[in-house]
Amino acid sequence: MTSVKSHSIEQRVISADAASTAVRAAVAKADELGLRINVAVCDSSGVLAAFLRMPGAFLHSVDIAIDKAYTSAGFGFPTSKWGAALTGDELLRAGLPLRPRLVIFSGGLPIKEGGVVIGGIGVSGASAAQDEICAQAGIDAIGL
Repeated sequence: MTSVKSHSIEQRVISADAASTAVRAAVAKADELGLRINVAVCDSSGVLAAFLRMPGAFLHSVDIAIDKAYTSAGFGFPTSKWGAALTGDELLRAGLPLRPRLVIFSGGLPIKEGGVVIGGIGVSGASAAQDEICAQAGIDAIGL
């Protein structure tokens, strides 16, 4: 008997409910801190799953939030870690930040469940540290 080789793999992604909960929680944290942010959650493929823009948040931060979520989901680590990741490799340091949609400053976090990346959350509109605080509040709200 011959076995049939599969040509596909299963990929876990964040649920619509969890994505919605995460963006609402990030906005609630921003409101508590007196901030105005844009927040995005994408699935593990980098496809937008949820987005909220607070009234008064910077317009250009819309795309930045989406790209932070995309970057953190795609690489599986916080966007704040890029500085260290690029240290010591001058060609990588010079070229990688030129890639479209890659964000190398704080505010993007991977969303992991059981060690598996299921999505990413990105926040933009406040300071880098405040963006990351709001992103973490989104992750905390879904118990991850």
